[in-house]
Amino acid sequence: MSDAALPTVAEVRAAAEAVKAALDRHLAAVESRVGDEDPAVYAAFNELAAAAEEYDELLYDRYDEVTPFEIPTPETGARYTGPAEPAAFSVLIRRDYAVVEPARLIAQAERVAAHDRDAELIDDGGTGGALGVLFGEYEADEIASRYKEFGLEEGDSTLWIAALEEASEPGEWLGSPFGQTDPQDVLHRFDVSSVFDEDAEYFEDDEHDEHDEADESPASSGLTPA
Repeated sequence: MSDAALPTVAEVRAAAEAVKAALDRHLAAVESRVGDEDPAVYAAFNELAAAAEEYDELLYDRYDEVTPFEIPTPETGARYTGPAEPAAFSVLIRRDYAVVEPARLIAQAERVAAHDRDAELIDDGGTGGALGVLFGEYEADEIASRYKEFGLEEGDSTLWIAALEEASEPGEWLGSPFGQTDPQDVLHRFDVSSVFDEDAEYFEDDEHDEHDEADESPASSGLTPA
């Protein structure tokens, strides 16, 4: 980070004061909580986590130092507060792709457009138009299973199952399909990311190293016991 972009001393101090205030609010919420799942405690926890993260980032940017503590966040995100027996639900899916072979992507779209009058390749025949043609022709799940054929590379993906009080009316949410979902209504979440594979490899390597160290003896390493 350049010196011009460094946070000021005042900004770091203000962030520290925000952490102190958030600590006080969290303690007060814990002391007066009602039940094991008091929403006030949960809200205070989130505020403390956000304040601590902000302070940690500013502290590092300004002084190249970090705090000695970390406030964990739940792996599944916000705590579920929806109905115990949902009468309806929504499935929200996000899949990220990188276009690694634009020529292949465009060629596939041209092939579809050549046999389907409705599949017009617009936007000067570029990748933007090609995506419109291909996703108009194939189901998203089919593209997900054949992404290499379309010159794509998979990125992260997530699938959320969000509870509803009742089924939506036709056209009710079309103006803002994803803006009406409250994270606290998410019953189940399934994430796919290469970062999970990297974590698994890290732990496997760590276990392998520990196993090697445990097995290593003066005899096996070529040394003579004293």
